[in-house]
Amino acid sequence: MREKVEKELQHIPRGTFEQNMLRGFFQSLRMNSLGKNAQYHSKEDVLNGSIAALKKQYPNFEPEYDKDSFIEAKR
Repeated sequence: MREKVEKELQHIPRGTFEQNMLRGFFQSLRMNSLGKNAQYHSKEDVLNGSIAALKKQYPNFEPEYDKDSFIEAKR
């Protein structure tokens, strides 16, 4: 699981304080999402939840991430 999350984090660059918080939120929530009783069910859900949580405290935060890596596949 850790390797998968580390690979996904490569698509969310380090940066400002808020950007680094996004990485931290994503890492924690994504590990949870890969286990039993997951709150989120995809990396896209995790990213969106992480951004939403940060925007509550930092409404002007503009996250940086590779958008192509977080597009949900059509089912």
